Amino acid sequence: MNVEGLFFYLFSAIMIGSAFMVISSRNPVHSVLFLILAFFNAAGLFLLLGAEFLAMLLLIVYVGAVAVLFLFVVMMLDVDFTEMKQGVLKYLPLAATIGVIVLFELILVDSVWTIAPSSIASVTTPAPPGMTNTMALGRVLYTQYVYLFLAAGFILLTAMIGAIVLTLQHKVGVKRQDVSAQNARTPAEAVEIRKVPSRQGV
Repeated sequence: MNVEGLFFYLFSAIMIGSAFMVISSRNPVHSVLFLILAFFNAAGLFLLLGAEFLAMLLLIVYVGAVAVLFLFVVMMLDVDFTEMKQGVLKYLPLAATIGVIVLFELILVDSVWTIAPSSIASVTTPAPPGMTNTMALGRVLYTQYVYLFLAAGFILLTAMIGAIVLTLQHKVGVKRQDVSAQNARTPAEAVEIRKVPSRQGV
């Protein structure tokens, strides 16, 4: 067995074990930490496949943003886990049924359905010699699909502005900044200099 095969089995075993611990851990903080471990091992598998862009994207987006956000939400919110467990037991038969159906469909796809080689060749564009996967993907993304990329950016910007507007709702008793009043301040109003005698408090 070569080194790549050894690392493949190592990353796969750790990822499967951590994914199982995500759904079996009693502590939700431990579940999020196991999820981060699963993401790291999935990134290692992407590196073995030569898809370094997907590996870095997985680490930056999912580990650096989504999983950390999950961790902060779980740690900061006062969640009644007893009530959540009761809800899980309530919907367990339905979830098990859906899981069996999805498993049957995956087995059906793997054993029965096939893809014609001609269709794979029509959508596969190999990278030019001497060009990395990330460079080839960037060239296609910022040339052929640049307008779609900009449209996706504007959609995400609109979603971010909507989230900020929904979050910054006026609440009674909560002080908010007045941007126009802050911009209209003069240096004399912004800073107040006091002469404090030596060895005395303010």
